[in-house]
Amino acid sequence: MSDKLTRIAIVSSDKCKPKKCRQECKKSCPVVRMGKLCIEVNPDSKVAFISEELCIGCGICIKKCPFSAITIINLPTNLEKEVTHRYSANSFKLHRLPVPRPGQVLGLVGTNGIGKSTALKILAGKLKPNLGRFEEPPPDWQDILKYFRGSELQNYFTKILEDNLKAVIKPQYVDHIPKSYKGSVTDLIDRKLERNNKAEMIKALDLQDVLSRQVGELSGGELQRFAIAAVCVQNSDIYMFDEPSSYLDVKQRLNAAKTIRSLLKPDCYVIVVEHDLSVLDYLSDFICVLYGMPSVYGVVTMPFSVREGINIFLDGKVPTENLRFRDESLTFRLAETAEDEKEVEKHRRYRYPAMTKTLGDFKLSIDAGDFTDSEIIVMLGENGTGKTTFIKLLAGGMKADGDQQVPELKVSYKPQKISPKSTGTVRMLFIKKIKAMFMHPQFQTDVVKPLQIDNIIDQEVSNLSGGELQRVAIVLALGQPADVYLIDEPSAYLDSEQRIVAAKVIKRFILHNKKTAFIVEHDFIMATYLADRVVVYEGTPSVEALANAPQSLLSGMNKFLSSLEITFRRDPTNFRPRINKLDSLKDKEQKSSGNYFFLETEA
Repeated sequence: MSDKLTRIAIVSSDKCKPKKCRQECKKSCPVVRMGKLCIEVNPDSKVAFISEELCIGCGICIKKCPFSAITIINLPTNLEKEVTHRYSANSFKLHRLPVPRPGQVLGLVGTNGIGKSTALKILAGKLKPNLGRFEEPPPDWQDILKYFRGSELQNYFTKILEDNLKAVIKPQYVDHIPKSYKGSVTDLIDRKLERNNKAEMIKALDLQDVLSRQVGELSGGELQRFAIAAVCVQNSDIYMFDEPSSYLDVKQRLNAAKTIRSLLKPDCYVIVVEHDLSVLDYLSDFICVLYGMPSVYGVVTMPFSVREGINIFLDGKVPTENLRFRDESLTFRLAETAEDEKEVEKHRRYRYPAMTKTLGDFKLSIDAGDFTDSEIIVMLGENGTGKTTFIKLLAGGMKADGDQQVPELKVSYKPQKISPKSTGTVRMLFIKKIKAMFMHPQFQTDVVKPLQIDNIIDQEVSNLSGGELQRVAIVLALGQPADVYLIDEPSAYLDSEQRIVAAKVIKRFILHNKKTAFIVEHDFIMATYLADRVVVYEGTPSVEALANAPQSLLSGMNKFLSSLEITFRRDPTNFRPRINKLDSLKDKEQKSSGNYFFLETEA
């Protein structure tokens, strides 16, 4: 019997359409043919029901379903005893829970759709875990506490029940905030204010200039900083932050991280879900990794130290459970170009002149620069210093002041903000816009397959999530024939794993096809992995800024990091960049020697 319990059958409610098919799943199931109700589809049912007890895991229904709505997975047997929550029959299942500790920051890392937000809701006391019993009367708190007996979670849930621990969550999607809150920034912060730290938060999160603005007028980055401030001014026992770094530039990400760490008190819990691994590293005291299969099941590991936790996630193997959850490990070995810089100079085919561009009160000056084929130039700078303006100048979308203009280039542009205008499926969109490339087997292998577009190819574009839209936009941008590819924030909305895959796809495509790419990116790990050279922006955001000429990764990063006053070291296992904790021995050492960024050329 135990063998039968460890099978998960998932029926996707948005793909399963019993009224539009011939119920092939039911007709082809060998168990149904033997007269048992393994798959049931009634005329009224919106989705098919699969009995996990009766299913023999033959997989015939998966192949026969015309809408690819069925997934059947065999789970390791030991997990069956550790189900924390399941929403309904044939739906997502979460195994175990992260264990928060008072006075420390717990970081959660894992792909999208693996249960991080569900875990936060349970730990905040907003969702009662049903221990997988979704049909019968759900378990009462007595059963739940008994289930967690002997673990740190027993004390945690007892506290939530007895002391009424207060939990506040900074939501994942800050762009939804204006729909539920009306008023100016300062009014809303005052409404939430319970601690005497309003002035301190406004300064730390750089909100001075937007206090009188209506929440509906804020940009993504301003909304994110406002949402963090609104959580930090409340008195609470449990603070939770779901993706606090999206929309923020590097400097703001570090300020947000420092602000979140400033909330720590001996009896207070802080939990953070974050996809920017260098920020997660800087922010957390320990880490729980979530693995499994998105939208099917998620498993939470025991807590690890920060370095070990992130390395386990990148390696794709949990040593304590002797389990591999991803086929290949992700590393950041940077390819060192052996060519002499002077040799490369000769091949630089394209040049752009020194230019200026004035937009209202903002003035951007651009130093003359050049670039060549098979090269990726990453733009580093704060929000509001004109990175997107420069990209639009290169794209020919706007003209510079005066006579000096960008030479005419054939460009493909992926904007920062993606809004789905297209009606129809993803496949129809690709065939309409990039048919020749989309049909090309090499493009399928190098770009479409790694970005897992096959899973969403027949979905309506208007129904896609942010991360799915981002992947579609990257494919569309790379599918346009061009000399220069301009890609604005390719990591937005993507989870940590997808970011690394997207970076590899972009890098391989640009090098193989001998093209040039200009990329704006705030995720440090992605920026370092992608960049051959960097353009560093200096100046005052929204007032005036200077875009320096492209320079080598090492000197550019050093210049950029010294302005932020942070130093990086490299992890010896997988070479990912790690931020040194402020004023640590390593931090002081590197600052005094002027090496803000390490680029070892180890064998």
